Amino acid sequence: RHAFTGKCPGSTTDRLQQNKDTVFFRDGVRRIDFILSYLDDKDGEKKQERRREFEANLKKAGLELETEDKSDSDDLKTYFLKIHAPWEVLATYADVLKIKVPFKESDIPHGQDVPLEWLSRPFRLPEKVMRPQPDYFTSPFDKDKIDFFLIKNQDTFFPPSTRNRIVYYILSRCPYHKEDRKETDKKGIKRLLNNGTYTSAFPLHDCRYWERNTNEQCESERYHLYKNWARFLCFYKEQPLNLIRKYYGEKIGIYFAWLGFYTEMLFFAAVMGVICFTYGVLSYDDNLTSKEICDPSIGGRTVMCPLCDKKCSYWKLNSTCLSSWQSHLFDNEGTVFFAMFMGIWVTLFLEFWKRRQAQLEYEWDLVDFEEEQQQLQIRPEFETKCTDQRLNRITQEMEPYLPLPKKCGRFCLSGVTVLFWVSQHTTSTLCVFYRLAVYAAFASIMKDSPTKKIHLVGSLITPQLATSVTASFINFVIIMILNFFYERVAIWITDMEIPKTHLEYENKLTMKMFLFQFVNYYSSCFYVAFFKGKFVGYPGNYTYMFGKYSRLRNEECDPGGCLIELTTQLVIVMTGKQVCGNIQEALLPLLRNWWCSRKARKDQYSRWEQDHDLQNFSQLGLFYEYLEMVIQFGFITLFVASFPLAPLLALCNNILEVRVDAWKFTTQFRRPVAAKAHNIGAWQEILNVVAILSVVTNAFIMAFTSDMIPRLVYLYAYHPGSEATMSGYINNSLSVYDISQIPLLSTPEEGAIPAWFNSSFITTCRYRDYRYPPGHQRQYSHTMQFWHILAAKLAFIIIMEHVVFVVKFFVAWLIPDVPSEVKARIKRERYLIQEYLHNYEVEKLKIQLSQSFIIEPKPEVCTATDKHHVLSECL
Repeated sequence: RHAFTGKCPGSTTDRLQQNKDTVFFRDGVRRIDFILSYLDDKDGEKKQERRREFEANLKKAGLELETEDKSDSDDLKTYFLKIHAPWEVLATYADVLKIKVPFKESDIPHGQDVPLEWLSRPFRLPEKVMRPQPDYFTSPFDKDKIDFFLIKNQDTFFPPSTRNRIVYYILSRCPYHKEDRKETDKKGIKRLLNNGTYTSAFPLHDCRYWERNTNEQCESERYHLYKNWARFLCFYKEQPLNLIRKYYGEKIGIYFAWLGFYTEMLFFAAVMGVICFTYGVLSYDDNLTSKEICDPSIGGRTVMCPLCDKKCSYWKLNSTCLSSWQSHLFDNEGTVFFAMFMGIWVTLFLEFWKRRQAQLEYEWDLVDFEEEQQQLQIRPEFETKCTDQRLNRITQEMEPYLPLPKKCGRFCLSGVTVLFWVSQHTTSTLCVFYRLAVYAAFASIMKDSPTKKIHLVGSLITPQLATSVTASFINFVIIMILNFFYERVAIWITDMEIPKTHLEYENKLTMKMFLFQFVNYYSSCFYVAFFKGKFVGYPGNYTYMFGKYSRLRNEECDPGGCLIELTTQLVIVMTGKQVCGNIQEALLPLLRNWWCSRKARKDQYSRWEQDHDLQNFSQLGLFYEYLEMVIQFGFITLFVASFPLAPLLALCNNILEVRVDAWKFTTQFRRPVAAKAHNIGAWQEILNVVAILSVVTNAFIMAFTSDMIPRLVYLYAYHPGSEATMSGYINNSLSVYDISQIPLLSTPEEGAIPAWFNSSFITTCRYRDYRYPPGHQRQYSHTMQFWHILAAKLAFIIIMEHVVFVVKFFVAWLIPDVPSEVKARIKRERYLIQEYLHNYEVEKLKIQLSQSFIIEPKPEVCTATDKHHVLSECL
């Protein structure tokens, strides 16, 4: 036994201590497939009765149990029930679940050698880690054909992930009522966890993550994952997806495959964004518009109309000199190209992911996988809350159901609640109010930069910039607060609908949570992009938010446009979310990890106690990981025209995110039950919707938020000289208003008027619009240039959308969802499986006929031979 377990002979105490950090029963032979823990409650007679019946039924199902007394636990309160599934149980349920197992080593080559493969060697992991086991031809397990499969050792034939999946299947269906009582609702470990009968249920990690298991029978896969995947120093290495899949199951493996692929594709978007930004920097000195704004003889002599009532005064155009230069970095000719590129990049990302997903389906034996078993698993909450019963047409058994009137009532209440919370989203409104109020305060403080407190920054911080930055920070704080409430509201609404299956529950929660997060994170960006500065009016006829008497004027944009404010909003919200998310995911678990590592130094700290002290990985654990990445995906696609460096920020974050998530799974979470999944579920459809919406939003941003179209119209249609230049654009884009006609409610207060303003010499002010000047027969109405610009904007939107959509659909049609090589491999493997099965059946029949030939009388030999020949041909 010492040779088998890898333990050194010694005293009894030493052997017991070494046994503590093991994944085997006390005999050192039977492997622990699952752990249940519970507390010994003094008043828990009902719980003890449930546990007694449940464990008795588990033994009847063939499972073997072993209990660790509370006196051996670290807290002296917790019992641990160890569960082992013997071969007979594993074989029976592998047949029931149609688990695919190997029957022959694959002879299909992996693929051709890649040219210049040596360039990728620094990024590769050892072959043993990338391919922890050989490729096999697999077939659904059949208990009657055991000799057909490659069973070298029954103890290791089913990997630990498959073993814990089978045991969990039994646990989730095992009843805990007495045989004489037919209480069909009293079954499953989830119910027992919900009512406190057991405190936790989990499979064991195979070793400590920082050292190998001393038992040679354990593969120490957790150690290899930590060493080659979870450490940040491995950020430039490829991910060991096959090992992840083998250890955690396909569902977690597909998440990390998607996250890694998304990060790889972000590299190309980030490179193009950097090129676009670099073009803005290099063309900095050629920006005539900003030069005119900063020119003391042009911008310094241009008096602008007040931006708010009473508190705001007249101001000079050159006060926005810095913001105009900053705006040029993102609002230039390269931005149009980048916006169109991102529309195509999104399509390439989604199409190539489908191909990568198809390849993983083939490699991980998910081609014929269907989620019927997952769909048939009824939630315990559904069985509890639905008291009505009806006959299931498929199983011919009575099952709980929710009547149609109750279902409609719950859906209506759910829909009303969702609409209420979406309509009551106050983030944007509060920030608008804050902008309007604080702008007046900043304007009155910085109107002439007279105070010593802001003298050093008064020339750099304009009222618009100060308002935009502070409002963005306050908006981000409100977003994080509302996240807390939205998450609970979404869960409450989904629970109220009582979904029948776990898959239905997860899909419904996904849609609601994304809708809430979409409104929460993107509403402020939509306001700045599409509403700010669009419904302002003009001096003497301003538009007010709640009527003229509310004195809350709609916000105006800088003379350089609102794009720089959208950039500010996007950078603060996106960066803040990523920083807070990484702190929450990494820093807080580090403290917990430090405490657990102190306990881990104790000699008696057993393997099951180590895992028990880790965080539980809930069924919705991956949900929040996907949600975080999809929200980020929205930031880099919906508003990327305003900030080309957004993909670069996302790339840097995701390089860290992959390793942080890997570190959490390897060191902070209990080992989750292996689950199958062949795609990313409802998130695929959400990504498709965001991809289509991004084309529309970027087209509108370039048309209505950016100043690109008005500049092009001026350059090619309204420039006065023979040579097309941008000189004179600022004067052309600003309309004139007679100061004497400003209403009393909008006239600046005496204390707000700056010292340089002389009403005797300054009789007009300028504002951003295209209207006829005072004295014209159509004064203050829109000029023809305004309608030309509007027509150009609409034409640009139509052209850009059609061009991008045509390219998107062409690319989607051109790139097949399943690579031709994968299709050929699938057909080849199916053919070989059929051939091997045929040969197996023929050989089996030959043996049977040979045995009958020996027993049968001699005259019937010819008949038996003919029968063998005919059956052989038929098979």
